[in-house]
Amino acid sequence: MYPFSYTKPSDTREALNAGRHGGRYIAGGTTLVDLMRETVERPEALVDISALPLREVTVTERGGLRIGALVRMAEAAAHPKVRTLYPVISQALELSASAQLRNMATIGGNIMQRTRCTYFRDVTAACNKREPGSGCAARNGFNRTHAILGTTESCVATHPSDVAVAFAALEASVHLLGPDGERSIPFADFLLRPGSTPSREQALRPGELITAVEIPAHPRPLRSGYLKVRDRQSYEFALTSAAVALHIRGGVIREAKIAAGGVGTVPWKLPAVESHLIGERPSEALWTAAAERAADGARPLEHNGFKAELLKRTVERQLRIVGGTQ
Repeated sequence: MYPFSYTKPSDTREALNAGRHGGRYIAGGTTLVDLMRETVERPEALVDISALPLREVTVTERGGLRIGALVRMAEAAAHPKVRTLYPVISQALELSASAQLRNMATIGGNIMQRTRCTYFRDVTAACNKREPGSGCAARNGFNRTHAILGTTESCVATHPSDVAVAFAALEASVHLLGPDGERSIPFADFLLRPGSTPSREQALRPGELITAVEIPAHPRPLRSGYLKVRDRQSYEFALTSAAVALHIRGGVIREAKIAAGGVGTVPWKLPAVESHLIGERPSEALWTAAAERAADGARPLEHNGFKAELLKRTVERQLRIVGGTQ
């Protein structure tokens, strides 16, 4: 680990000032500290924001939900409003990491976490995320767990977060505070696809701090849930996952919000599946037909071609569960 300075500001203004001068924000530290130990990350200054007042979960005036950036994953998963209004968020959080990590990691840190690609974490391997212009060893390496959607010649790594898939499905927004003031950005625009610059992963401006994630109000009743498929049931990242939210009224699907994880370079919204469902009556045939659209545009690599079919089956299964036909 390389030397670094450490400060723990007591208020937001002090934190922003430190961030403006190059400090890296840290709270639970469950990702950044690991990367520093492996010398993947080498920040010169850490700014501990764990004392800032960003720990509330509140219902918005319009009936949505606002989750403070420093709310622990375990706290968010157990919160009565989260469990009642958006079970998909609670389920995604409870299927993440281990209990110990969920007790430490924060919502803001979770969506900022970097890929678990083994080539990214191996400083001897070529990785454009870690060292721009060095290449992507995963493309021709062992890429079974890598992305099939949103990939480029520069990067095929997946985004590892489970709850980010739920946020993407629910069309959340990220609230930010920086030297230029406050702003809000759609979650779909916050996490960046790799393109030719995979080292830039979030649409953050220098010194900006995540203050909250907000889920907009959705029509009620709303059924939602998260399904994760992995190699083992304990502490493993997704091979594929599906976050589904359905508004069914009068026996007809009025709204459908669906995203997939484990298969994309970012949490992957599935608009083709959503549009196939809206206006239809729930049925086994409908779930199957809609799920066939889940892997549209997939570009499998040598070792992960199975993910396209696995994604379709995962989406179909979760549609059945949430839609009430299973």
